[in-house]
Amino acid sequence: MSAAFRASIPVMFGYVPLGMAFGILFQNLGYEWFYAPLMGLTVYAGAAQFMAVGLLAAQASLFEVAVSTFILNSRHMFFGVSLLGRYRAKGLKKLYLIFGLTDETYSLITSTHAPEGHDEQDYYLALTALNQSYWVTGCALGALFGANVEFDTTGMDFALTALFMVLMIEQWKKLREPYPFVVALICGLVALLLFKEQMLLVSIALSITLLLFRNRTTQVMS
Repeated sequence: MSAAFRASIPVMFGYVPLGMAFGILFQNLGYEWFYAPLMGLTVYAGAAQFMAVGLLAAQASLFEVAVSTFILNSRHMFFGVSLLGRYRAKGLKKLYLIFGLTDETYSLITSTHAPEGHDEQDYYLALTALNQSYWVTGCALGALFGANVEFDTTGMDFALTALFMVLMIEQWKKLREPYPFVVALICGLVALLLFKEQMLLVSIALSITLLLFRNRTTQVMS
């Protein structure tokens, strides 16, 4: 556990303040404060939770929320496949490892190792649980703060944009290939111009379709 804690410290410094930002924004919707950490426990998806704030504020339907969340988090299906060989735990442990997989947890699992003599699956489990505890703690602190202190939260919703910018930069550093980013930019602009109200869903769907088509074409040609 101590090794997992040391490895997860950078995530803690990111998750707690970001979770607080979510808790404050969520509290402004008028719900009881404990719904924010409860969402962190049951949903545990930072980008999707920030998106949910906007969708709930716009009184989006349950279907729109479900589809948007599914598409937004569908990236986990792609990079999660690479962990199938690492996740050898069984039963509830494996289910929790799958549920608790986030971009940051994936980064730690693929870049760090369990100390010699320690079970690797327990190390992965500790990393996952610690990271979620940081997020839930941030959600709770932010919601409590928002419920007891009145202040202007204008601009705090930029945290979602900042989160995606960080993820994009990290992906660029890893891929160093402009094609996916150009595709995403073009699809985003097209969706914004032609499908303004459903911009997010359309742009993500178009991007995934074009990327899969290119991947399929490359495989056929090779």
